[in-house]
Amino acid sequence: MAKNQTKETSAGKSTRRDFLRKAGAYTAASLTGTAMLLSNPKPAKATTNVSWAEHFQKHYRLMTEEEKKEAIERLEKRYSEEFGKKVSVDGSLAIDGVLFGYALNIQKCIGCRRCVKACVAENNQSRGKEQEIEWIRVLRLEKGNFSEEDRDKGGYPEDYGIQVGGNAYKPAGVVLEGQHYYEPDKVPEKDAFYLPMQCMQCEKPPCVKVCPVRTTYRDPDGIVVIDYNWCIGCRMCIGACPYWARRFNWGEPDLPKEDMNPVTHYLGNRPRMKGVVEKCTFCIQRTRKGRWTACVEVCPVGARKMGNLLDPDSDIRQVLATKKVFRLRADLNTYPKFFYYMD
Repeated sequence: MAKNQTKETSAGKSTRRDFLRKAGAYTAASLTGTAMLLSNPKPAKATTNVSWAEHFQKHYRLMTEEEKKEAIERLEKRYSEEFGKKVSVDGSLAIDGVLFGYALNIQKCIGCRRCVKACVAENNQSRGKEQEIEWIRVLRLEKGNFSEEDRDKGGYPEDYGIQVGGNAYKPAGVVLEGQHYYEPDKVPEKDAFYLPMQCMQCEKPPCVKVCPVRTTYRDPDGIVVIDYNWCIGCRMCIGACPYWARRFNWGEPDLPKEDMNPVTHYLGNRPRMKGVVEKCTFCIQRTRKGRWTACVEVCPVGARKMGNLLDPDSDIRQVLATKKVFRLRADLNTYPKFFYYMD
């Protein structure tokens, strides 16, 4: 009996020893494989997958300069292979002494939406049949008059069981709900206002407050940016934004190789992935290099102005000093840096 117990004990020790030895070998192999992936990640499709190194990288604003350089080099290599052209990814920081502001003359805007198309082309937005993303939304607001002839003096019909008087079933004043989609033969249309909307780059952005992973934040130059690699797709920022300014990639973005703009910024117009949020960044790849945004350049009537709010001689400051200016939803205390004005 004692002899059998000794054999069983010896067998048990041998089994545990073998198990530990095998487990150690598996662990070493796993670590070796992970190290190989991190040091030499395979090129991944720009709009589908990201490399292992990208999965494990820190928030962009928390990276060291060396880590930022490595992250940018990884992206440039991956995007260049994906789109078949040399792609640059800029990492320029906010310009010291600059606070970007924007102003739009709603009396001049003709609703042509050239700004929308220029923004799509410049900022590498999805443009396929399954998913089309546009950062700028132009609302058509219908104008009308208050008149005796337009009143329905009888109220609702009798069979509704309710009697109310004075209902106007034609446009009264300006219909502020607006049309989000319109296709006229030509613009501007008679009796219509046009109100373009995009990210307001708020001083107190509600989208930043609700982000659970701090992937969106406000840079010192006033631009609210998104670190796409850290976005978890919860869409809380979309619900918090009162200006309909954010878009979500429900499907795989459709960005044709021949249309892809190869001049990109890490926090701006670089190709996005499925499952992340994106929005207007005041063409950060342009403005941090001293250029106008694409929408300002393309506007045929000069309705859009942009400049440094800290410079008293800038275009934006001249508008604020001499025009009738208002901001959308000022009651929310988000302090937008996007202003509307009239001559």
